[in-house]
Amino acid sequence: MGQMGKSILLVDDDQEIRELLDAYLRRAGFTVRAVADGQSLRLALQDEPADLLILDVMLPDEDGFSLCRWVRALPNERAHTPIIMLTASSDEADRVIGLELGADDYLGKPFSPRELQARVKALLRRASFGEARSGHMVAFDEWRLDTVSHRLFHQDGEEVVLSGADFALLKLFLDHPQQILDRDTIANATRGREVMPLDRIVDMGVSRLRQRLRDTGKSPRLIRTVRGSGYLLAAQVHGPMADVF
Repeated sequence: MGQMGKSILLVDDDQEIRELLDAYLRRAGFTVRAVADGQSLRLALQDEPADLLILDVMLPDEDGFSLCRWVRALPNERAHTPIIMLTASSDEADRVIGLELGADDYLGKPFSPRELQARVKALLRRASFGEARSGHMVAFDEWRLDTVSHRLFHQDGEEVVLSGADFALLKLFLDHPQQILDRDTIANATRGREVMPLDRIVDMGVSRLRQRLRDTGKSPRLIRTVRGSGYLLAAQVHGPMADVF
């Protein structure tokens, strides 16, 4: 499926940035709704879903973190909407918090509209890839993953909400069970770019996924760290994702 006409919901209280991105993304073929504060975003998303959200961290009424948390807690498919957070480029804490709350990517200000568009397209491609699969459940350890809805179920009945980044990382491990994946492979597959120096995005993503999978002991048993090499999913996978092996 192409990306022309995909809908983007943007929230930024800086009118100049808002208008610039609105015009730029529209020229790229996207449908854009641009709002200035959190309340407007909540109303807009409840009125009509979006294919992707762009959230500024600093807003007049509430911060982007609370909005990200609210989206991920929604009781429907809108909870899985890809999210890009716009942060102060010098503040790593903002990026860490946003990713921990379930954001899929971040971009530090100032940034080029072209870079934002590249990130948007990468996330939409990833989301479309998941949607294109037929309805199958993939089983591993005590878990089942619905590859269409991105819903993760534990055998005790609990349902775990996965962000787009969570799903992409889990899918990568399920595609390559019992194989060591290095950090660059993980970064390229889940974010479309190489790991930059001091960029902890991969390790944070693995840590967050371990939390989702209740794999947070001193020696994780599902997603194991292979020192100096990367990470490995130590589980048997039953389902279409493992059929390629």
